Amino acid sequence: MSLISNIVGFSLFGLAARFGQLGIQKRNLFDNPGGHAISMIVFGYAGYWAYQWDQRAAVLIAQKRAEIQARREQKEAAALEVEA
Repeated sequence: MSLISNIVGFSLFGLAARFGQLGIQKRNLFDNPGGHAISMIVFGYAGYWAYQWDQRAAVLIAQKRAEIQARREQKEAAALEVEA
């Protein structure tokens, strides 16, 4: 997923959460648009953080896979030397 779609998706979820909150309280949904904006900003930032975390995790996983592959190759080479 791209960064923009992640931020927009989380922001829309924040807006839906705000509407759900006001619906439970049986208040007017369009009474205070500032609260909607704050909710969207907070959830949008959470989406940005989730995207950055996902990118960093992908890099760490790739590094770990490369290390594991290198160790496997070393073990195979050592086993071949012992057999020969």
